[in-house]
This record gives sequence, C-alpha cells and structure tokens, in this order.
Amino acid sequence: MTNGVKFALASVAALVLATGIEVAYIKHKRAVDENAPTAAAYNQPGPSRKLTADDDVFLKKQHPDSLKDERELIGKTVWISAADQMDYYKDTGKHVDWTKRVGTLRGAEPLEVKDIFEQVAPASGRAVSRISAGSKHVLMAFTMPKSADPKQLYAMSIGHYVDGAYEFLSDEIFFYDDPHTLYKHWGPEVWAHIEKHEVAVGMTENECMLSIGQVIDPHGDTIGDRTVTYDNMGHPIDIDFKNGKAVKITPGK
Repeated sequence: MTNGVKFALASVAALVLATGIEVAYIKHKRAVDENAPTAAAYNQPGPSRKLTADDDVFLKKQHPDSLKDERELIGKTVWISAADQMDYYKDTGKHVDWTKRVGTLRGAEPLEVKDIFEQVAPASGRAVSRISAGSKHVLMAFTMPKSADPKQLYAMSIGHYVDGAYEFLSDEIFFYDDPHTLYKHWGPEVWAHIEKHEVAVGMTENECMLSIGQVIDPHGDTIGDRTVTYDNMGHPIDIDFKNGKAVKITPGK
C-alpha cells in the first residue's frame, strides 16, 4: 500500500489530543490534512500525556491493500471509531446519491457489513472532505442494527483509487472489536453516557471524544488538564479537565 493517506491519518492520530487537529468543513478551523478523517486516538500517546489503562487496549488492524482484503469484512460487524467524522448515504443498489447525505456516523455505532463496491465521487464538496475524490471511491454497504430500520441498506466511503493504487482507511475509521469490551474499564455509567452521546463530569477526554466526536479545539497542551471545545455535530461544548477528568461542562460559543 502507498503511504500517503495512511501517513496523514497516523499523524492526526498522534496529534489530535495534544494539538487539536481541526476538521476542514468546520468554519474558522484549519485542518492538517483536509482530505483525511481525524483518526481514532483513544490509545495514542502524545506530548504531555500520562499513560492510562486505555494504552493497554489492543486495537486490531487489518492493513488492507486490495478490494479482496476489504471484502473479508462482509458478514462481520464493525464499530465506528472515527466519531462524528464519516457521512453515510442510502445504498440504492451499489450506488449512492452524493447530494443526499443521510447523516454522520456517531462513535461506537455498530455496522453490519453487507458489501464493498466502487463509485466515482464528486471532484469537490463535502462528500470528499474526508477522503479525496481520486479516480473513484471504495464504499462499504452496511445496515445499522440499532437504528429504527435495521434492514435499511446504507453506504459510506472507506477508501479511494488514486494514482494507480487503492488506499483504504478502514483501519482508521473502525473498531474491529466491540469497544464496550475493549474499554470495559470505562464502566457502565460512562458507557450509558456514550450511548446517549452526552458527556458528564468525571469523564476523560477519550471518553468524551467517543461520545460527542473527535472534532475538537483544545486550549492547552497538557492532556487532562486543559479546556477542550468539542464541536459536537455543530453544537459546541466546552469541557474543563483537571487531573484527567472533566470538572466543568458549558455550552461553547
């Protein structure tokens, strides 16, 4: 596999908690790589961060480099790691209408993988704000077992074909194991908040990211002892952290 997109995502993963990688389509913010999603950083050590139990969690990686590799996901369940980053669309038969976004996938959402297919993406716009257009996008068809219509088929981009090669971002977008098990040390109370996509005093920065998204603007470099603004799907929330835990939560500006 070529290293371009993977390198950009790995860089974001290492820096998102420490320096605040902003997302391209959020107004008044600048992205380090506006064509890459902010990758999961739940156990990525960085500057000014003490190691925690999260760092003991082993996150599987598939390292796909072909459509055949990605098709091995068919029939399996994956969970969203790149919280509040990836848009999805109705799948109308191995085809999506890029102008009709259904929504954005929230953290820890389970997806049942049904198919992998390809489609030309628009040259610009929101549909390619996370994964650049390339010659075509690779999409994953899925259902959402926890949704109101668990049989409805949707699709989302997970890679593209560019410069004669495929680049896949599934390792950065998904958990391949249930995060409730991976992070069981967070406890049932925290997981109850995450399932409702809400935050509470006592939660960590990582827990808040999975709950209300990785689109963040940190005010300070000391992780766990600073204020972080979470975009929260366009409804900003400022959270003050002290000694690794949230101590104050207020609506953002």
